[in-house]
Formats: sequence, structure tokens, C-alpha cells
Amino acid sequence: MAGALVLAACSADSHAPLPKFMRTDEAPPRQLDPEPDVKRLVRDKLGQIFMAASHPRHVRVSPPHRELNGTGWTFCVQAELTSVAGGSLGTQTYLATVSGGIILDRRRAGADDNCASETYEGI
Repeated sequence: MAGALVLAACSADSHAPLPKFMRTDEAPPRQLDPEPDVKRLVRDKLGQIFMAASHPRHVRVSPPHRELNGTGWTFCVQAELTSVAGGSLGTQTYLATVSGGIILDRRRAGADDNCASETYEGI
């Protein structure tokens, strides 16, 4: 019984009805990133979003939005692209994730990403 109490105390959070010495400390609040300059970021790191062989043209970005479950930002980016065979791929849209001023991820935008309803500005 005493062993179970000790094990239970090890996992007690800061709001548990236990004596203070048995509770874990509260986690410090997460630091939120300031809003990134997505135009500059895309201009400086274009190769992280589009392959150079796709010859991105007419590159446009949406305003950044705070991640729903994170400390970073997401934004949409569009460009006219060329296929490896040299044909036009038309306008392609990607969703990028930024944290600490670094592009962490980019993927082709889907219907749930709301990129179709965004307003875009050239970089």
C-alpha cells in the first residue's frame, strides 16, 4: 500500500490534492514565436520550399497564422512551377510551418489547410 502511494505521488501534477512536497512543479509557460516575415523567409529560403528544377515563378505568400497546437506559425505559399519534363504544372500551393525563424516543414496544401481562401502577396 505504501509503495502504491509513493508511485502515485511520483506522477501527481501541481494541482493534485497532495502535500506540496509530493507534487510536481508547474511547467513554465511556453514561449511563443513572434510573427515571422514570411516574404523575406521565402525569398531567402526558396529552395527549401520549391525544388530548383521546378523553376518557381510568381511566388506569393499568405499572411502567417499561429499554429493551433504549437508555438510556431503556418502560412501558405503559391508559385507557378515547371515539371521535370519541362511542362507547366500550373499554380501549386504549399503549407509551410515556421518556428524560431526556421522553415521546419512544407507540404502540398490540402482542402483542410484553408489555403484556397487566403489572400496572397508577391514576395
